[in-house]
Amino acid sequence: MKRSIVAVLAVAGALVFAPSAQAQDKAAPEKAAPKEHSMTGCLKKGTEADTYMLTDVEGQGPKSVGIVSSTANLAPHVGHKMEITGTGVDAKEAEADKKTPKAPHYMKVSATKMVAATCP
Repeated sequence: MKRSIVAVLAVAGALVFAPSAQAQDKAAPEKAAPKEHSMTGCLKKGTEADTYMLTDVEGQGPKSVGIVSSTANLAPHVGHKMEITGTGVDAKEAEADKKTPKAPHYMKVSATKMVAATCP
């Protein structure tokens, strides 16, 4: 009988602590994947070869964007007003590559759209 009571108490104790351990795992902050967003501005060459940045960015937020990488060929669009779409990149990660132009915001570009053939 004593063994049964001890066994029941052990199982009950395990059941009480199991949900609390799961809650702690869920409470740990998960790093969400960066969300795609678009920004419009003037595409300019960076100081290094094959580097680009978006300047005179419209709207609220940063006024320039350092482009970390792009799946689109940006060279033909230098001097054009462009809308770029992509994901944000952490400044520490972006600035690890010394070629990336310095900016208050960095992006990996996945799509582009020419808004105008000239910049204001």
